[in-house]
Amino acid sequence: MLSNESLQSPAFSRSNSQASIDSASMEDFWREIESIKENSLGVQEEQTSAEAKPLDEGELEAEWLQDVGLSTLISGDEEEGGKALLSTLTRTQAAAVKKRYNTYTQTMRKKNKQSVRDVRDIFGVSESPPGDTCDNHPSQLDGTQEEKELPGVIKTSGSLPDDASFNITTLSDGSQDEEGSFAVPRSGSMSILETIPDVPAHSNGSADPGQSVQNAVSDDEYLEKDIPLQAEELSFEVSYSEMVTEAPKRNKFKKSDFKKEDYILPKFIVQKTRFGLTEAGDLSAEDMKKIRHLSLIELTAFFDAFRIQLKRNKTEKVKGRDSGIFGVPLTVLLENDRRKDAGVKVPLVLQKFFQKVEESGLESEGIFRLSGCTAKVKQYREELDAKFNADKFKWEKMCHREAAVMLKAFFRELPTSLFPVEYIPAFITLMERGPHIKVQFQALHLMIMALPEANRDTAQALMTFFNKVIANESKNRMSIWNISTIMAPNLFFSRSKHSDCEELLLANTAAHIIRLMLKYQEMLWKVPSFLIAQVRRMNEATMLLKKQLPSVKKLLRRKTIERGVISPKTSKVLQKSPSTRRMSDVPEGVIRIHAPLLSKVSMAIQLNSQTKAKDILAKFQYENSHGSSEGVKIQNQRLYEIGGNIGQHCLDPEAYILDVYHVNPQAEWVIKPQPSV
Repeated sequence: MLSNESLQSPAFSRSNSQASIDSASMEDFWREIESIKENSLGVQEEQTSAEAKPLDEGELEAEWLQDVGLSTLISGDEEEGGKALLSTLTRTQAAAVKKRYNTYTQTMRKKNKQSVRDVRDIFGVSESPPGDTCDNHPSQLDGTQEEKELPGVIKTSGSLPDDASFNITTLSDGSQDEEGSFAVPRSGSMSILETIPDVPAHSNGSADPGQSVQNAVSDDEYLEKDIPLQAEELSFEVSYSEMVTEAPKRNKFKKSDFKKEDYILPKFIVQKTRFGLTEAGDLSAEDMKKIRHLSLIELTAFFDAFRIQLKRNKTEKVKGRDSGIFGVPLTVLLENDRRKDAGVKVPLVLQKFFQKVEESGLESEGIFRLSGCTAKVKQYREELDAKFNADKFKWEKMCHREAAVMLKAFFRELPTSLFPVEYIPAFITLMERGPHIKVQFQALHLMIMALPEANRDTAQALMTFFNKVIANESKNRMSIWNISTIMAPNLFFSRSKHSDCEELLLANTAAHIIRLMLKYQEMLWKVPSFLIAQVRRMNEATMLLKKQLPSVKKLLRRKTIERGVISPKTSKVLQKSPSTRRMSDVPEGVIRIHAPLLSKVSMAIQLNSQTKAKDILAKFQYENSHGSSEGVKIQNQRLYEIGGNIGQHCLDPEAYILDVYHVNPQAEWVIKPQPSV
């Protein structure tokens, strides 16, 4: 993380406002920096660096729009994915997109370039007069200028042509009340906020009956308070940015000081829902791509709610190597590895490093402090680059110390850091404003969900490995503080130049983020339910657009974004109406399960409100073992929801299937093995 000018221990005393590390950990930190300096002298010559061209604000926002899947706003192309994404955004997410697109269009005007589309063509609102800001004056709609009004929201619960029976939210000039009748839109000038519901959508797409956001998340959860003595509940059902905007007095924060001797990370538990919990690997690659887009929008909206800018200034770029092991992009390594094993999610060489340390190094004192034999490390590096992909490297001659050294070098020499270091300044500001770890957890959760697939899977495997090391702390003397401090400059590195004070603050913050990942690993790689609900709505909207229904195409051209919430009454209609059911000869409440790899390949099962995924798996296990001399074990088998409004979803064994069936009545149900990481 530190630039060459900052490799010596600085002679200054840090203020109490900075996150601090105890003296022992600081010794580990500076020892690691010296080791990085010594081992990187020859490597720097091999890497080809290119100074990043400074980007103006408009170009940065254009890149942001591309990264979140909204490049069509720049190109002007008619594409279903962008329309579907816009139709599912929450209020805070829509505001974040609008803000970035406004910045982009204003920059284009300054360059005397006409932007492809006016913001009013997308959001249906006029721009604020010069001098007005969004903070002080909400955007107004001028009824005298082209009679621009923000269209209301219609919830369609009836049948659609061509069997398109989805509970899709479409757009119109009118709004809908709880009874499902249309309200006449008001004319004249009005605030954009007046047309947006105040309650965020829950994971099932409906408002929680009788419960406001303030009840779902108590007011003092974002205020200054002591570390709780008992576990706190986390909710994945409501948008994090909506939680923040609804929580009153959210600005009453004090600067936090994280010290080893008096700071303990609180314990969290995730609120149980009838849909269960979903791992990142439980969804199809296409749906996880949509999760990434939504997560980056939500992360931006989350920081916007705290009035923190999520700046992504470009740093010096390093061109990755095309072959070998070190300095090669993760995607290239995985592409090579999948020629040997199509299901690989973590680079095989990294798995080998884990294996070598686990074989004999978990109890080795100071395993990640030691630098190993420099000559041997250099020799092994060269041999790995030349022989690993051909399976000719002799792993038995490498000891755990060299494996630990090369594991650190592997991450340090990636063309881009495993985690986005450009987000750390925003995280620093968040830590200074909000002492509550729950807020930091939510920001980190979204950051992990926004990672590229290769980075996300590799990071999860790395945290699993480090927790095994920490479990042997009594023998190896590697605590969560030691691991996080040593690994910070290897996992979060920047090639830009900073002062000593800035570099140390960045390193301390990176170490704190790693501690959060190690502590909350079991929760951070679970996909928030509210994002899955948005993906379902995106898929429904995309299918309707592809059917090219004239009425739907007309409605989705209405220049707005859905931010509405299905009312409890409307939700019940959507769940119980025969028009939204899958049209087949299967009776109501009965699903047919297919298990192509088992002897009992198909079975119809009557669902009730208490039927869980594990009950269905148990029934198949019993049916397949009945009358057989050898029982059939299906412990690695999982129930999948496939098709309808989801690509593929490996269901939590604790999920209530009737609830999933109501949300996705057109799905097929399959039992098959869960792929390993």
